[in-house]
Amino acid sequence: MTPLVADPATVGSRPPRTPGARAVNRSAIRRNVRRRWQLYLLIMVPLAYFVVFKYVPMANAVIAFKDYSVVRGIWGSEWVGLEHFQAFFDNPVFWNLVRNTFLLSGYFLIASFPIPIILALALNEIRQGVFRRTVQMATYAPYFISTVVVISMTILILSPRIGLVDNVIGFFGVSSIDFLGDADYFRHIYVWTDIWQTAGYSAVIYMAALAGIDQSLYEAAKVDGASRLQKIIHVDLPGIMPTVVIVLILGVGNIMAIGFEKAFLLQNPLNLAQSEIIATYVYKTGLLNADFSLATAVGLFNSVINLLLLVAVNAVAKRVTGSSLW
Repeated sequence: MTPLVADPATVGSRPPRTPGARAVNRSAIRRNVRRRWQLYLLIMVPLAYFVVFKYVPMANAVIAFKDYSVVRGIWGSEWVGLEHFQAFFDNPVFWNLVRNTFLLSGYFLIASFPIPIILALALNEIRQGVFRRTVQMATYAPYFISTVVVISMTILILSPRIGLVDNVIGFFGVSSIDFLGDADYFRHIYVWTDIWQTAGYSAVIYMAALAGIDQSLYEAAKVDGASRLQKIIHVDLPGIMPTVVIVLILGVGNIMAIGFEKAFLLQNPLNLAQSEIIATYVYKTGLLNADFSLATAVGLFNSVINLLLLVAVNAVAKRVTGSSLW
């Protein structure tokens, strides 16, 4: 009996899709839409939001390569290529802007990343419900305070002569310090006020990940005589590690997209040496000076750097931990 030998040309290949099969697939899609139309209707609103406010404006990035004129419009303006990018790179403030942005973003990422994880792990170990809910509320509530209000509170607390901090250090004989007028204090004020405002909210995602850990792992650790610290190290941390990696990737991918509002509100002529970042420079160039082409070029440069960082960190995380965005 002659053994059956597969044709190498057909190994791994799929049968051709006939018109009839495509018609069946379209019919199945229509039936699925009719059966679950509520879900498709629900997703249309966020989908429309992203299309209108995220994807459509991407076409206007062509302003970065044109000498934009309000009279001529976006598509009627003269094409100048990379002229605006070259002007930004040749600007004496270029390296200072990049340096300030990287240092502020890196400081914020390093300082703010572990604190929500520690907070979530600590809350997960609290057994008393009332105390746990109280701590959650106290750490979560500042997130809902407006940035303007937070900055106003910060200015009042750190104000020289009348601020709370100045009164406290004055009690110990320390002379008055103008925190907001000293550029060396700007990054510390920005980062730690932001951590106070967002740590509780950021901890929620880790608490959700902790809630999804198999309870049998805790029971097995208890049987083995593991202490609380050992359970955190060997059960909790591995259980939330995929979430930690994803949040870290997104954080590094946004390292150049540091918040504009808080930096601008804390900014003054005395701390400008460290408070002037790319976001505030784009605002002043684009809106105050009406140089829309240069501002768009700077913003596009910023976005490209973020994209490269996101892809690089995602590749490293996938190779090292096996977890990634894609």
